[in-house]
Amino acid sequence: MQNRNTKKKGLLAVVLAAGLAFSVVTATAPSASAATKITKIGVAFDLGGRDIPGFNQLAYFGARDYVKTHKGVKIQELQAALSDTDATREERLRLLATSGSNPIIAVGFTYASSLKIVAAEFPDVKFGIVDDSTVVLPNVQGIVFAEQEGSFLVGAAAALKSKTGNVGFIGGVQTPLIQKFEAGYAAGAKSVNKKIKVQVSYLSVFPDFSGFNDPAKGEEAARGMFDNGADVVYSAAGGSGAGAHKAALAMKKWSIGVDADEWAFPSNKAYKSVILTSMLKKVDVGVLAFINSIDKGTFKSGSVTFNLKNGGIGYSTSGGRVSSYKKKMDTLIAGIVKGKIKVPSKPAM
Repeated sequence: MQNRNTKKKGLLAVVLAAGLAFSVVTATAPSASAATKITKIGVAFDLGGRDIPGFNQLAYFGARDYVKTHKGVKIQELQAALSDTDATREERLRLLATSGSNPIIAVGFTYASSLKIVAAEFPDVKFGIVDDSTVVLPNVQGIVFAEQEGSFLVGAAAALKSKTGNVGFIGGVQTPLIQKFEAGYAAGAKSVNKKIKVQVSYLSVFPDFSGFNDPAKGEEAARGMFDNGADVVYSAAGGSGAGAHKAALAMKKWSIGVDADEWAFPSNKAYKSVILTSMLKKVDVGVLAFINSIDKGTFKSGSVTFNLKNGGIGYSTSGGRVSSYKKKMDTLIAGIVKGKIKVPSKPAM
């Protein structure tokens, strides 16, 4: 386990299943296209797959929502593995393309290097990559999110709930992406209490992605923070976040979820009493918008950012534990949307 002071997935099964005005920011001049008749959507998952609630499942839901209203369209899914390399991810994307999937969604920034190669090989196939804006090709769109904005909101909620003036953040893997969550969370907490202490811990360092799938490490990190005075911990750590919920339950503290409403997960039934809120990163909204743009002929290369203003980011209120903070939260949301509150995307040094 790494902390700030120490500077702190081959190919598995193919599963066939039937029945899945935003602001555009482009690195280069955007490339538009004519409408494409969609018959099969390909989804290359990150670790975990669609059966585990969260990031991957939301990407699948975006595709599924399109399929629900377009009879005959199928979804081709390929799973990831912990042993993945750029070569296996490249093979996965190429298999989807040669199998007739168009468009194809690559779930996660780890596909960037592989996508640069495969997208160039298949110029008539449209690709969307979640959480990456570095692949600059005319048939690729980056589906990215202002995670720092949603993290700012749950950071404020953490500070409002905290009785010790001490909260924690657990990142799965130390990367610029996950540091956006950290930066927003700390800024949100400090917007409520300037003197609040924010503990930070990362479970692994890039290119080691094990921190996204290690509940035991997540529990250990959360217990350490609770022992050091924190009474609320926010985890942006994939499957490792379940460990933080477990620690919060055992130590009678609070835990904050990420990406989807973790309070509503069947797998989190035992932890409902300690899940304060969750930062909502609506990957389903982004994926559906990407697919619709291809269907309607409005696809543009470059990247599309989903944020509070266009409904791609938010926070959950399930369980009612942040209901009393609604007025404050609404004020913060308005401030961010209007540009009066500038949310950092990098942690303070």
